[in-house]
Amino acid sequence: MKFGVIVFPGSNCDRDMAMVTEGVFGQPTRMVWHQETDVSDLDVIAVPGGFSYGDYLRCGAIARFSPVIKSVIEHANQGKYVLGVCNGFQVLTEIGLLPGALVRNRDLHFICDRVPLKVERNDTNWTRGYKTNQIINIPIAHGEGRYHADPEMLKKIEDNGQVLFRYCDVQGNVNEAANPNGSLNNIAGIMNQQGNVLGMMPHPERASDRNLNNVDGKGLFEGLLNLIA
Repeated sequence: MKFGVIVFPGSNCDRDMAMVTEGVFGQPTRMVWHQETDVSDLDVIAVPGGFSYGDYLRCGAIARFSPVIKSVIEHANQGKYVLGVCNGFQVLTEIGLLPGALVRNRDLHFICDRVPLKVERNDTNWTRGYKTNQIINIPIAHGEGRYHADPEMLKKIEDNGQVLFRYCDVQGNVNEAANPNGSLNNIAGIMNQQGNVLGMMPHPERASDRNLNNVDGKGLFEGLLNLIA
């Protein structure tokens, strides 16, 4: 399975992602500069975290105009896989591959921490490496990570089972106290209705190497790689 990692001016988690896809899992991985337009050789496109274009306007709002984005949308529309992490999640909402938006954290502070997440379901290609309701610990680092959608859209997302990860406490309770940024319904990660596009604010690539003493993020990549096992 060949991965491509998009690199925007300002990206700073692109190498982290490649270290996991190529270094940990041994999958061919190509860094894709944002001005490229041919991504036809890729099976999975990762839009990494970081600060695309410095986040000077609104996170991900400028990245949407990069030449590679049209190809990313075509890639997704072909049913191929797209993973957006942190700033990548913001980009995917800005370009319409995922519903809703990411706005300023509830307390208007940048948060860098490690938080528990509940895996809502494991019958998707993204989460088959986990158990349903499994609690995993994944790092977060963001200032605009509060998931927002209008009531009608939020209901549709919930009814369709598009929420894959929610912030919770260590016992798995999903409540306001366990919500680090004020996301609606404690949403930490969603997929599109077709199931081939996933966006999440937490960083699974920062929890996939045993040298970091946390491998709870590996299940996400293992879920995908099981497709070709």
